[in-house]
Amino acid sequence: MIMCLDVGNTQIHGGVFDSNTLTLQFRKTSRSQFSSDEVGLFLVNVLRENKIGPNNISEISICSVVPDVIHSLRNACFKYFEIEPFILKAGVKTGLKIKYRNPLEVGTDRIANAIAGVKQFPDKNLIIVDFGTATTFDVINKNKEYLGGVILPGIRISMEALVKGTSQLPSVEITEIKEVVGRSTAESIKSGLYHGQIGMVRELTKQISKEAFNGDKPLVIGTGGFSRLFENTILFDIILPNLVLEGLIEALKLNKKN
Repeated sequence: MIMCLDVGNTQIHGGVFDSNTLTLQFRKTSRSQFSSDEVGLFLVNVLRENKIGPNNISEISICSVVPDVIHSLRNACFKYFEIEPFILKAGVKTGLKIKYRNPLEVGTDRIANAIAGVKQFPDKNLIIVDFGTATTFDVINKNKEYLGGVILPGIRISMEALVKGTSQLPSVEITEIKEVVGRSTAESIKSGLYHGQIGMVRELTKQISKEAFNGDKPLVIGTGGFSRLFENTILFDIILPNLVLEGLIEALKLNKKN
């Protein structure tokens, strides 16, 4: 079994693959710092609660946008699993040509998404929209060139900014809402969050297609924790919420071969 860990700014999203099948997912609140024992015990306990022995884990693949936790994660893998983890970072094999002016600036979660997208949809122009702490767009052409993308505040950050920056607007549940015109403050906020994301995705997808693909329609993939909210829209050709975990598996395989 292979365990994959996507360490974000707000959550650790983990998964366990058995013969390329995702059999377990879990999440933990992320922090800028934690000890190796804290994260190691959490991983062992979540596996045992799901009837997976820690000794069944043969490999671990990690990406992190929080550099300060990598040392603790690596030590946790050594101490609790006796495994040297693969860490997706600059210099490893990705199968992509990174066209960013400074390739080191690209978040490893975005690279993992692109690796998985190219693996599943070869010879396709891709736009991958990830609804996480930030909402990100990754643009990859059919030649496996990572062209760049767009980064915006995520849907939860947007809500928190409204609550913290105003004196009367309440926190609301982030849900799908059909009506655009809200008839209460809570409904108006929900509409702004949900339909604002829809409008943003629609417009940016159109502009990216013109700029990067000369107007040719790319395959548009939705992923990330909030992607399921948009299943009933026509924004995406396909929604793959766990794309980053699948990219971590593929990155591990690429680097074992090399």
